[in-house]
Amino acid sequence: MKLGFSAADEAFRAECADWLQGQMAGEFSDIKGITKLTAKPERRREWEQQLAEHGWACIGWPRAWGGRDATLAQQVIFAEEYARADVPGRVNHIGVELAGPTILAFGSDKQKQRFLPGIAAGKTIWCQGFSEPNAGSDLASVRTRARLEGGEWVVNGQKIWTSLAHISDWIFVVTRSEEGSAGPKGLTFLMMNLHQPGIEVRPIRQINGDAEFNETFFTDARCPADSLIGAVGDGWRIAMGLLAFERGVSTLGQQMGFRNELDGIIAAAKANGAAHDPLIRQRIAQAEIGLRLMRYGALRMLSQTDHSAIGGAALTYKIQWASWRRGLGELAMDVLGQAGEVSEYADYEWDMLPNLFLYSRADTIYGGTNQIQRNLIAERGLGMPREPRGQA
Repeated sequence: MKLGFSAADEAFRAECADWLQGQMAGEFSDIKGITKLTAKPERRREWEQQLAEHGWACIGWPRAWGGRDATLAQQVIFAEEYARADVPGRVNHIGVELAGPTILAFGSDKQKQRFLPGIAAGKTIWCQGFSEPNAGSDLASVRTRARLEGGEWVVNGQKIWTSLAHISDWIFVVTRSEEGSAGPKGLTFLMMNLHQPGIEVRPIRQINGDAEFNETFFTDARCPADSLIGAVGDGWRIAMGLLAFERGVSTLGQQMGFRNELDGIIAAAKANGAAHDPLIRQRIAQAEIGLRLMRYGALRMLSQTDHSAIGGAALTYKIQWASWRRGLGELAMDVLGQAGEVSEYADYEWDMLPNLFLYSRADTIYGGTNQIQRNLIAERGLGMPREPRGQA
């Protein structure tokens, strides 16, 4: 088993680091270190286009569609160096990591030509229309409806927790297109332009003061008949394919962001004397061990010569990092003490560590709750019998 990167990979790492650090010290120094996902949206759009201009926007995509045909290891390396350089999160993460790969895997040639160039160029920002009120993590319970009328899909319903919808251009939407259908049957996967009458986006204020999430309402909103991915009624299969991208190893680079947060906790503990508390030291050590275990697990998955074997192991990753980071947020507040409960800003904003605590409360909920993740591990990873479910 190989726990490391090749010499060629390390040369690629140096190339990534040099370019990213140069950008954060130069033209885009004004966005360095931003943690608030809604801050400076126009500059973040410009950053997406800068990445594209220099070939860094979607390195894992085929060269024919604006990528670099980067290996899995190179994609993780780029994500690690991206976080190490203190570059803000991608506002087009959904487009690059979810919409694009889904179109590449399931879209027609015409759809690829229509949608992929805009994503690769950093000019078309995407968001995700999956979750709905009263449906929780149960994607099969969607009630947003779509009907064909005069060569167009007409969509009515509501989506919720649509991250960055307020600055996005397009949204992919799982809709119920077959009257009387229930569960995963009768669903259709549509791509819709957000800039049209009949779509309203309302921000949801979060406990950390940000408004990254939104409610999205569809009232006779429309898209052409050929805007669906796959076939009519094939939405569940497409959605499950998309979630495989979301839960796969493309997220492993986030560990460098975790490294920055843990280093911030250690620095705070040394500065305010919390490091003298043996229990705090023990918890910091446990956090360090957990982070290293996640990294070694990632490297083990990367070392597989048959990357189709990664799927089962990747199912465990979300619940692992989400639970670990929630504990990290609690450790951050215990290290900061009462000082961590007071914001120094005029508005309701927080520095990295209090924000970590507030934001990490959602880590075990979004993208599938820990309970849903356990079902995925049991049923898909281990092949155990499905949990009994009530009739829809």
